[in-house]
Amino acid sequence: MAPLSSQQLTHTVTGGVATVVIDHPARRNAMTDTMWAALPPLLAELAADPAVRVLVLTGAGDTFCAGADISTLGEDAGAAQRLAVAAEEALAAFPKPTLAVVRGFCVGGGCQLAAACDLRFAAESALFGVTPAKLGIVYPASSTRRLTALVGPATAKYLLFSGELIGTERALRSGLVDEVLDGPALDERVAAFTRVLAGRSLLTQAAAKEFVAGRTDRDGYWAGQARGSGDTGEGVAAFLERRAPRFGWTVPATSG
Repeated sequence: MAPLSSQQLTHTVTGGVATVVIDHPARRNAMTDTMWAALPPLLAELAADPAVRVLVLTGAGDTFCAGADISTLGEDAGAAQRLAVAAEEALAAFPKPTLAVVRGFCVGGGCQLAAACDLRFAAESALFGVTPAKLGIVYPASSTRRLTALVGPATAKYLLFSGELIGTERALRSGLVDEVLDGPALDERVAAFTRVLAGRSLLTQAAAKEFVAGRTDRDGYWAGQARGSGDTGEGVAAFLERRAPRFGWTVPATSG
């Protein structure tokens, strides 16, 4: 992917794991309009790549994302918010497992992106906040619903009403993060866990993502995918032969 001047989203694909890095160090990895707009097509490219089985989203250096770049908002904050919501929805709809790896600040739009991932692993020193009340901005309804589903109504109100930052202890207790580690342990755990995810059935994972999100009308579709995939036969054979399975199902070009 071509660099977006000094503000960019970079990505690599290694061992079935695509790592997308929010890289805007001058603004603590805050997202500009250009960066928000670049995320959906990048995700579409990675979703269509059969070599990608897991997506990791993280920030460059010691910060995940400090939110939207306020210096680029201008008069039309609504337009910037629409770009942010489109990026968030594209991330939430990504058909493969997604993991946010959070160090440092995960605030505003950064928390919006992390919440749109399936799972979140954080360094012990990470800080989380949802800060529109500090700017007089109405947080989007879809983002509010996603945050509430993740942490519950009380914590969602606490974050949205106050704009205060919380540490990993409360974030873990509320369900905002799934695991907390520090130092090299975080990198080691992410590497090990993404290898686990990449070795599991993407068919199972993709169907589970939809069902957890509430799309219970797709039983027939996924039953058909399972019948034609060969994954079940391979999984059973690998279990009986005491070897690692080699699952072959990939996301269809049109699965929505």
